[in-house]
Amino acid sequence: MRLFELTRALIDIESITGNEERVGDYIVDQLIPLADRFHGRVQPLEVEPKRFNVLAEWGDPVVTLSTHIDTVPPFFPSTEDDEFIHGRGACDTKGIIAAMILAAGELLEAGTRGIALLFVVGEERNSAGAAAAAKNARGSRYLINGEPTENKLALGSKGALRVEVVAHGRMAHSAYPELGESAIDKLLDALNEIRRIPLPVDEVLGAGTLNIGTIHAGRAPNVIADRACAELMIRLVDDGQTTRVALARAVQGKAELDEVLAIPAQHLGSLPGFDTTVVAYTSDIPVFAGAWGQPFLVGPGSIHVAHTPEERVPKAQLVEAVQIYKRMVQQLMKGSNGAASY
Repeated sequence: MRLFELTRALIDIESITGNEERVGDYIVDQLIPLADRFHGRVQPLEVEPKRFNVLAEWGDPVVTLSTHIDTVPPFFPSTEDDEFIHGRGACDTKGIIAAMILAAGELLEAGTRGIALLFVVGEERNSAGAAAAAKNARGSRYLINGEPTENKLALGSKGALRVEVVAHGRMAHSAYPELGESAIDKLLDALNEIRRIPLPVDEVLGAGTLNIGTIHAGRAPNVIADRACAELMIRLVDDGQTTRVALARAVQGKAELDEVLAIPAQHLGSLPGFDTTVVAYTSDIPVFAGAWGQPFLVGPGSIHVAHTPEERVPKAQLVEAVQIYKRMVQQLMKGSNGAASY
């Protein structure tokens, strides 16, 4: 199947996190002919019931091309014009999957062996697929991870610290607030202190950022709230420890902290001859924890349209990505002697 057709076919299979089974089956079906023709093997690797990673190998892998198969909601199908392919997952990451499969096919046609494709579930929520894969490594020396970087090699990516801030109070009639204790007031005071925290700065990654993503509180306008909760996402430029300490100090006596997710920032590998960038989002790479080799991050499309109703991927970048993945594999195969650097 040709590149654009494969991209659209993948987009048109809804695979919101937790519902990846159908697209996983489809990817397996696409890879079986490559495995049969070039003496490889394709395996679905169960992560949990009805959710599995897809691994295809041709020889003992030296370089693994990997990305995730889940998307954020809401699903919307593909459309196409002269310049772009549109649809949920177009750049994050259905187009990347297609480009990696096409690159692997062309490499195999040229006689390259020692490559693998690894497509994982759950990156958009908790990286469950990458965590499972990290426990089942195959000896790969290099991992090329796909996320939308506009086809530039990312020199680093920010981490993520996701926390819940929970305040407790006492219900009362709003006409007699002195008989209650407002959890909302406590939460607002805690959030105000949190917003004052100076976040670390890294010379490559820049400054950390804070987003108060959701607030859930209260029962009715005439009831003093007994519970209030906010969900925060902090984009880390370090391991997050100083930020944890500052958060605990900010909420002390007002609320409780519950850490949901912690992924440290990453400084990534580079290769000569490739344009570079730095990205503010996180990926599966920290969860792989080096188990599949030295990590690189690159892919077609812009993160600025990922997770939006305007999600799309430029056709020209898809075509370019196939060649970038091929060049990287070839260079890393030769460069097992040190062409890759940090």
